[in-house]
Amino acid sequence: MKIIGVLGGMSWESSLDWYRMANEQVRDRLGGFHSAPILLDSLDFAEIEALQATGDWDGAGRILAAHARGLEAAGAGLVVLCTNTMHLVADQISAAIDVPFIHIGDTTAEVIRAKGLATVGLLGTAFTMEQAFYRDRLADHGITSLIPDEKDRATVHRIIYEELVRGIVTEDSRQAYREVIGRLVAAGAQGIVLGCTEIELLIGQQDSPVPVFPTTALHVTAALAAAEE
Repeated sequence: MKIIGVLGGMSWESSLDWYRMANEQVRDRLGGFHSAPILLDSLDFAEIEALQATGDWDGAGRILAAHARGLEAAGAGLVVLCTNTMHLVADQISAAIDVPFIHIGDTTAEVIRAKGLATVGLLGTAFTMEQAFYRDRLADHGITSLIPDEKDRATVHRIIYEELVRGIVTEDSRQAYREVIGRLVAAGAQGIVLGCTEIELLIGQQDSPVPVFPTTALHVTAALAAAEE
């Protein structure tokens, strides 16, 4: 199995889940004492968040590209970025390395298409919901994305940044997300993309009347499959 280079820390709460899921999947498939061969580069999220806040995506892209090159130089046979929002700079990362970059949007879209769905609701940070990079990536696979209205987008984003990235999970926030999902389903969503890795800390399939697509879990599965090729 190739070594998986992981760009994490954005936030570390969800990166921890990425790491855990990868090792659990390898253990379950191979048994014994097997675990996933991973190089984890966990960045300081405060530095990246400050660049997000000022809209300096090019600066953030340069940082992540440099870290991706470091993972490749250290022996990674492929690279993943275990955060949805920062896939806004995925092209910069991919262009900086010679090993495969496993895009979280592509892996999610493939599973959506396999279920025969064409329209999904997209939950994530305001950057992911409001900018085109993620919706365009899904559209490349023939998938239409619906986003919450302005008020609901603000609620979803606030809960991510004020609670989930800090490890805070509350029933009130879970109920708020359920209500947002209900409105997306009423608007025509056939499924719900949990397009922020932290959202999986809060809700799951039990919170939605339509299929949910947990991007962290799907990304892990795709990365492991690529590592075994």
